Amino acid sequence: MAEIFPHTSLRRSPYYDATIAEGVSVMHPYNRMLMPLGYGDREEEYWRLIDGVSMWDVGGERQIQLKGPDAARLAQILSPRDLSRCVEGQGKYVALCDHAGTIINDPIILKIADDCFWFSIADSDVGLWSRCVAAERGLDVEVTEPDVSPLAVQGPMAEDVVASIFGDWVRELRYFWFGDAEINGIPLKVARSGWSKQGGFEIYLMDGTRGSELWNIVKEAGQPWGIAPGYPTPSERIESGLLSWAGDCDAKTNPFEVRLGRFVDLDVPDDVIGIAALRQIAAEGAKRHQLGVVMDGEEPMANSGHWFDIVSDGKKVGDLTNNTWSYKLRRNIGFGLVSSDCQIGDQVAVLRDGESIPAKLVQIPFREQDR
Repeated sequence: MAEIFPHTSLRRSPYYDATIAEGVSVMHPYNRMLMPLGYGDREEEYWRLIDGVSMWDVGGERQIQLKGPDAARLAQILSPRDLSRCVEGQGKYVALCDHAGTIINDPIILKIADDCFWFSIADSDVGLWSRCVAAERGLDVEVTEPDVSPLAVQGPMAEDVVASIFGDWVRELRYFWFGDAEINGIPLKVARSGWSKQGGFEIYLMDGTRGSELWNIVKEAGQPWGIAPGYPTPSERIESGLLSWAGDCDAKTNPFEVRLGRFVDLDVPDDVIGIAALRQIAAEGAKRHQLGVVMDGEEPMANSGHWFDIVSDGKKVGDLTNNTWSYKLRRNIGFGLVSSDCQIGDQVAVLRDGESIPAKLVQIPFREQDR
């Protein structure tokens, strides 16, 4: 295994030691923090998520905190989704955009208090963006990265595991809502959320010195349900239709192109960043849209980690933004960001490493009949 060169800009999450003890085999930098991407058996980890329960170190999912008298105003300026009715204990999924309406991150915004919000971010510097906007607008708000690191518990049995730790009140949490909790004196927030479609929770650790302790508490509590470590597996997330902002968007992608139009409220105030551009895009119609791609062939293809051309009748019509082997469909699948002229059912080809692979465009999420 290659040595990871220590550097002050590459941090370890509070769960790092625990994941090393569990035998993590792959790590990836995410928000300048090492995030586990597997423990050696990807298919086993996939089926555990589908059928049981898995626990993940997602400490790299950093929180950007807006705190102060103008925190709510800044949160709304940054968000093209209406936050005016958001209440304490509620979270909302938001596509943050720049002035051109291009997505620059897709966090969950959690309302901690009237004067405090957390942005639970994907892999880009929302803190820098927020501080610049706050200063430019002359807002009275402090933008920081607090000592908060999520631990995910995902899968159809996740609710039983989390309820066994914190009590049955967690069963009543609505999606993206959260509540305060504590165990063994460890300060936490528990949210019904997570980067899978199998159901689950994210436990927000608020004391980074106690990551291994929390990990072991969850691990022990989950033993009756067969819990074991995992990660956000590409097969499940692509089958389920979950967007990866950093992977599935380019420098011009707007929310309407990647199925996020329902999270844009066009009647938010005019000073919301990007809203003028988004109104124009909505009026004119998006030039691209995201569809599923099912490729011919019954053997897994390696993921080369970059986009591939999608062509129809010899003409490029879009890009394959990801690909993975679907353990459920037993096919290679991915997302296509293609011309709006392309429709479900169209036969296309993916140009990959010098090979033209026949493929079909399908709806997202993928279905059994997409085989």
